[in-house]
Formats: sequence, structure tokens, C-alpha cells
Amino acid sequence: MDAMGWLAWLIVGAISGWLASLVMRSSLGLIGDIIVGIIGAFIGCFLFNLIGAPGATGFNVWSIFVAFVGAVVLLALIRMFSGRPTAV
Repeated sequence: MDAMGWLAWLIVGAISGWLASLVMRSSLGLIGDIIVGIIGAFIGCFLFNLIGAPGATGFNVWSIFVAFVGAVVLLALIRMFSGRPTAV
């Protein structure tokens, strides 16, 4: 993957992770939001592919939405299995 690909993943991860942390009221910081967003992109792609919709398709609003949905799912799973809220 070239430098622009990595940069796009970081930006999509940061935006989607930040939005998910606002919705889920968690505070993981910038690096945590980026990591949650990137992992959320993989989860979102998997979930959207299950229902027949395209996953992340590049650096666009749809990809941010897919990553956001996956990040919300990830934060909900973390909250559910940790037994405590993800907010600091």
C-alpha cells in the first residue's frame, strides 16, 4: 500500500472513530479513535458484505459511514464484554 493509501486509512479511521466515540460517549483519545475507526472499518465491511452492500470503497462518505457503523459495533462489544463503560 502506498503512502496515500495509509493516509486515507488514518483519516477514515480518525473521522469514523471520533464520530463513534461521540455517539457512544467514550473517550479513547486521538490514537484510540483512529485504531477503533480502522478496526471498525474491517467490522463494517464484513457486516455490510453479509447483507450484500458494498463495504469501504475508498476515501469517500460511504467508507466513513461503513467504518462508523463498525466502530459503533466495536465500542458496544468492548463495553458489553468489559463490564464497564469505555469512557474515561
